[in-house]
Parts: sequence; C-alpha cells; structure tokens
Amino acid sequence: MKDSDQIKLRKKFIKLGVKMLGPETIFFSKDTKIGDNVTIEPYVVIGSKVKIGNNVIIKSFSHLESCKIENKVEIGPYARIRPNTILKEGSKIGNFVEIKKSILGIKSKVNHLSYVGDAQIGKSVNIGAGTITCNYDGVKKNKTKIRDKVFIGSNSSLVAPVTLNDDSIIGAGSVITKNVKKKSLAITRTQQLEIKNYKRKKK
Repeated sequence: MKDSDQIKLRKKFIKLGVKMLGPETIFFSKDTKIGDNVTIEPYVVIGSKVKIGNNVIIKSFSHLESCKIENKVEIGPYARIRPNTILKEGSKIGNFVEIKKSILGIKSKVNHLSYVGDAQIGKSVNIGAGTITCNYDGVKKNKTKIRDKVFIGSNSSLVAPVTLNDDSIIGAGSVITKNVKKKSLAITRTQQLEIKNYKRKKK
C-alpha cells in the first residue's frame, strides 16, 4: 500500500474519532473496521480482515491480522493477534503474548509471556505468565479447551488435546497431559530436594 493510501486511512479514522498517539507510526488495511472510543498507541500494525469494537485500547508494538476484537478489550504492548482469533468483551491480552486461532472468553486474561494456539477459552479465565498450549504434535494441530473461571499458574504447559473444566486450578510449573475435572487442583512437580551445607566443587 502506498504512503498516500495510509495517510488517507489515518485521516479517515481520526475523523471517525479514533484516538491515535503518533498516527504516522500506525498502519491500517483498506478493510479495517473500528468502532467508537478506540485508542491506538504508536507502532501498531493492523493487517487485513480486522474488526475492532468499541472502547478498545491497542498498546504499542502490537500486530493484528484476520481477527475480531469485541468491546472493552485491551491489547498489548508487544502483542501478536494471529488469524481466526476472537477476543470477547472485556478480555485482555498483555505484553509478549501471541494468540492464534483461538477464542478468548468474556473478561478472560492472558497478561504476559504466553502462547495460546487452537484454544477455546471460557469466561473469567486467568492464564499465568509463561503458559503455552502445546498444540502441535509434529503431524497435526490439537485443541485445548479451557472452561469458565479456570486459573492457570505461571510457566504451565498444556499438552493438547486437553480439557480443563470449570473452576479448576493448574499449579505453577505444571505440564498437563490429561483432562482436569471441575473444581480440581492439577499439579505436576517433582519434590524439591535440599542438601544442607553443600560445598561446590573447586576447579
């Protein structure tokens, strides 16, 4: 797309009430659709087939393509929203999060340092830092289903296909390979070993 086309698109969205900080650093596509009271910070790239609802904040250095962003969603900074993703109302994607071919439910949060792919996530889910969905087994992509009000502790790996049922909790540092029942705590950790008065080997 020519620079002149980008300038026209920026002017169009400013006229429509989109708040842009550093508009010259923000890039749109011809088919971008944006609702009311939307704020876009500097250095944001919006690819094709992106639909953004009302009262949305997109923070700096985020990249969006082929996705639907519902109302009251917050994205970024440094977030990548890949194709076939739907971010439901009130959900939040934080810094250094990549999400692909997934639905993030109402008021659910993936705040930092996570990869979510091929996942269906319910309402009010909290996904801790460093969590990944292990969706590819080397042959095919598999689904992760996370039901409502699930809490996932930091640095967890969810090996798909797997389902975490309502109100379940995943302990930090777990590798989850089996379905988790409602209102259960699932944790996979080796026992901590401590050797008293340990002396390091000298060179």
